[in-house]
Amino acid sequence: MIHPGRRSESLTKAQTMTVTVDQATQQVAPPKMSVFTLVWLGQVVSLMGSGLTGFALGVWVYQRTGSITQFALIAVCSRLPGIAIAPVAGALIDRWDRRRTMIYSDIGAGLTVLCIALLYIAGRLEVWHICVAMTANSALSAFQWPAYSAATTMLVPKRHFGRAAGMVQTGEALGHIVSPALGGVLLAAISLHGIFLVDFATFLFAIATLFLVRIPAPLKTSHGEDVKKSLVNEVTYGMRYITSRPGLLALLIFFAAANFLGGFILVLTTPLVLSFATPVVLGTVLSVGGSGMLFGSIVMSAWGGPRRRMKGVLGFQLLSGFCFILAGLRASAELVAVAAFFFFFTLPFISGSSQAIWQSKVSPDVQGRVFAVRRMIAWSSVPLSYMVAGPLAQYVFEPLLAQGGPLAGSVGRFIGTGPGRGIGFLFIIMGGLTLLLVAGGYFYPRLRLLEDEIVDTIPDAEGWPAPINK
Repeated sequence: MIHPGRRSESLTKAQTMTVTVDQATQQVAPPKMSVFTLVWLGQVVSLMGSGLTGFALGVWVYQRTGSITQFALIAVCSRLPGIAIAPVAGALIDRWDRRRTMIYSDIGAGLTVLCIALLYIAGRLEVWHICVAMTANSALSAFQWPAYSAATTMLVPKRHFGRAAGMVQTGEALGHIVSPALGGVLLAAISLHGIFLVDFATFLFAIATLFLVRIPAPLKTSHGEDVKKSLVNEVTYGMRYITSRPGLLALLIFFAAANFLGGFILVLTTPLVLSFATPVVLGTVLSVGGSGMLFGSIVMSAWGGPRRRMKGVLGFQLLSGFCFILAGLRASAELVAVAAFFFFFTLPFISGSSQAIWQSKVSPDVQGRVFAVRRMIAWSSVPLSYMVAGPLAQYVFEPLLAQGGPLAGSVGRFIGTGPGRGIGFLFIIMGGLTLLLVAGGYFYPRLRLLEDEIVDTIPDAEGWPAPINK
């Protein structure tokens, strides 16, 4: 393992490159896609296992309680704690070895799944147990995701950032395809506790791959050295870094708004489909959506995304808005599946383009702090949308479009009435607001011209990762 500030004695001159940073000489290993690929493989397998558990728990909670609000509460617990501690986690990640951080996070997540499995086997599993487990996993993810993202910057040449982002999205897509389809089958075959044990085994695999690799520490730049005075200073540094760059701040606000609107879709898709179909159909619909994500991820991995990254963000976000509208038009599994396919197809291009921008514009040695704040702000709107979506759908929109409801004779004439139609109307509203958000983003020059106004911190030359100090 290469520790921060320590040279690897095993590197030969042919394997290293010498760069001058703040008048100090450091040696770093050149980026290797093979190492990243091994780490990526472990994370993909782990994602599939987590997807199995997420699908099975979602069905279990909704079928047991019949409450959209309780279903949404689980989603809130899976997001909110990680967002709350993200700034502190980011500061610690830049202090710690990033590989070890990922290992410890995976160990903790695996143990929480094992605890839930034991409770289920003992016949004592309750909804509040799941809330506690999701809270713990959310807190661990606050360390896992920024460490993984920052480590990727050190393992992948700059010209392949877009492709690496596409590979990460491919892994998530496989989880969306395999987990729902397989989850529906395994839920009947090996019950919930069997799925938990499979998930635990995937965590072990991910941990094993991390033990087989080395992740080099980032070079120290003036950005990182200037703030190493106190933990409080490091925690707030990520926010100061972003706010001093209006383009990055605008991109962050754009994603926070987009995630708020998309949060309604994510948390209400399961209740929407289960209002007129079975869990098996739900699994099929989600798998079709995952196949769209897989297809988009493969294209992104091979292509690397548009040269103008912001065009990728705005253009594909526009397409996702139309998908939201399409999914809400009818109580049809086929229609929802088509909308899900194209919605998930857009995600690799949106997130991959955004990730490449952040990796290029933020100094590698402070990416833990900056990416943690980025995650906190961009995703802070999601728990809010989850908390609002459940009660809003259950107590407002569903009654509005029930048989004989206030909107049954107007909106109901176009999208239908009955169970799930209020949720469908919410989908249409969220889609329309997404289209307006994209239009606003395009006409704001700080966001549209972000790539021109902020200089890259990583040059295109093969001498990467020598930083540019500004």
